[in-house]
Amino acid sequence: MKIKVVVKTGAKASNVVSEANGVYAVSVKSPAKQGRANTELIKLLADYFGITRSSVSIISGLKSKHKVINIS
Repeated sequence: MKIKVVVKTGAKASNVVSEANGVYAVSVKSPAKQGRANTELIKLLADYFGITRSSVSIISGLKSKHKVINIS
């Protein structure tokens, strides 16, 4: 399953919110440096969907706030 995600880095609290248009808004505490925000994003999505971290991968948008994520 592919999902679209908009990431906000440097937030006060980490959370995942499903928007009405099918896009997920994800806030992460980590800064967007050295892949730390992407690592936290994968962990948050794995916890949200109740799957392992290895089942979540970033398909596109590795250096963007707009990402496409594959959930397997």
